[in-house]
Amino acid sequence: MMKLETYGYTETEPPPSGLLPGRVTELRRERFTVMTECGEVTAVLKGAFYHNAEMRADFPCVGDFVLLRFNESGDSLIVTLLPRRSKFSRSDYSGHGAGYVKTVLEQVVAANFDYVFILSSLNNDFNFSRIMRYLTQARQSGGQPVVILTKADIAPNYSLSLAEITQSIPDVPVHAISSHTGLGKNELDPYLKPGKTIVFLGMSGVGKSSLLNVLMEQEVMKVQEIRKVDSRGRHTTTHRQLFMLLSGAMVIDTPGMRELGLFDADEGIRAGFTDVEQRFSQCRFNDCRHQSEPDCAILTAIEDGSLKRERWNQYISQQQENSFVQDKSSYLINKRSRNNTTALSNRETKKKETRKNEYKT
Repeated sequence: MMKLETYGYTETEPPPSGLLPGRVTELRRERFTVMTECGEVTAVLKGAFYHNAEMRADFPCVGDFVLLRFNESGDSLIVTLLPRRSKFSRSDYSGHGAGYVKTVLEQVVAANFDYVFILSSLNNDFNFSRIMRYLTQARQSGGQPVVILTKADIAPNYSLSLAEITQSIPDVPVHAISSHTGLGKNELDPYLKPGKTIVFLGMSGVGKSSLLNVLMEQEVMKVQEIRKVDSRGRHTTTHRQLFMLLSGAMVIDTPGMRELGLFDADEGIRAGFTDVEQRFSQCRFNDCRHQSEPDCAILTAIEDGSLKRERWNQYISQQQENSFVQDKSSYLINKRSRNNTTALSNRETKKKETRKNEYKT
């Protein structure tokens, strides 16, 4: 019998009778592959998950631990989603037409990981601002972000890009690697410990599949050529999947993201821009808008060069997007709160009626 602890499971309390714990390793449409002590099983969701389909963040995703009713002759039934210790989310815009967005949903990409590998290739598609956006959401996720600069073998001066990032984010590990030559591969060993989970994130063509093949020591993912005109790739990974490495570490591979929409990223922005926000208290006015006010610490810092205007613009851009998303998603949060209150009230009413009937009899 396989021990689920190998897949990072920690039992806080025994599962209810008849339910089996497992970890979701693959998701294709509405069918899940789940690793359990009885081995790998296919499973579907219990109908209750669909009663509040708008709250898709409550749906299991790759990396999640669940409780299921085991069926040895067919699909097992996922009954419960166990609490997540980390999750990477992005915004999923819904109802957009003619430039209007009705609401924003949370899409959970992966769960229960220790490290977030943000991959960016050292070719013509290298984009520092994009890396910063990934970092903001990674800091929000509960995992430790790690920046992986791929394809170092085709960038003779990659040390310049490496220096730019390490100076801007000194609290985040940065590694330059080449899956083709093996350059820098040994630098990843400290993360590849038994029971640890890593999620790969990045655009198409940055080398996620190539790096996974190297770490797996076999070709588990096909690799496609990138377009020469813009150094971008086509989707190789079409769905999310968890792979077990020979070291005992696990990797969650995800499809490339053309755009990463921030979701509920207050803490991530705060952690990533402490150098910006700590200046606010130095402004003359508490409600300073940092536009034209006298004695504004932000404007002074931009003028004397201690704060780059590009970094300030990144901060403003992420704050505006985060505020927009919060506004568009707030009604769902309020709806969930109302539903929970109603459900609690209904349960209390049923209990009172039950006690009344017991008293009468």
